[in-house]
Amino acid sequence: MGKRQKKPGKGKEKTEKKTAKAEEKRARRDDKKLAEEDDIDAILAKIQKEEAKKVEIYIEENVPAPSPRCNCSVTVNPLRESELILYGGEHYNGAKTSVFGDLYRYNAEKNDWKRVSSPNSPSPRSAHQAIAWKNWLFIFGGEFTSPNQERFHHYKDLWRFDLSSNVWEPLQVKGGPSPRSGHRMVLHKHKLILFGGFYDNLRDIR
Repeated sequence: MGKRQKKPGKGKEKTEKKTAKAEEKRARRDDKKLAEEDDIDAILAKIQKEEAKKVEIYIEENVPAPSPRCNCSVTVNPLRESELILYGGEHYNGAKTSVFGDLYRYNAEKNDWKRVSSPNSPSPRSAHQAIAWKNWLFIFGGEFTSPNQERFHHYKDLWRFDLSSNVWEPLQVKGGPSPRSGHRMVLHKHKLILFGGFYDNLRDIR
């Protein structure tokens, strides 16, 4: 007996259905991934959970220079003018954005970097402002961006970093500025003077 012949176009139709099903599955997976990347509250909660595991200050000596970034803060240590304090920043690699919450100390005389990891550190941020005064580094505001740059979280917190002990402390101050990033801040007669900045939640830009 001869072989049974397939109806014309049946195999092609089956392949097209299979391809469409695979594309639909891929699209659902991509949508889920985008939703996860867009869930900025979940991302920050996960970061804070990891930060909570830190129980002691850890200082790494002679580490490589910080990774490429922009919108970080670089401040001269008033106790040691040959030292710079670098904090935070962000980097976009063409596909996603990474926001940093690390702190580096650079010794200009020795030309070396130290990375400091401390419990109770601020959440990662960029476009914040930092001012050093006496024994402290003060940081206000900034923003956290989701990896796909679809959502932003703006901070209104004020932090103080002890330059001698490497300890972070959040300062509870009433009546402070609203959440913002990209602002400017200077020190004048023992006071922090803050000006400008912006806020963007995709519905309202101020």
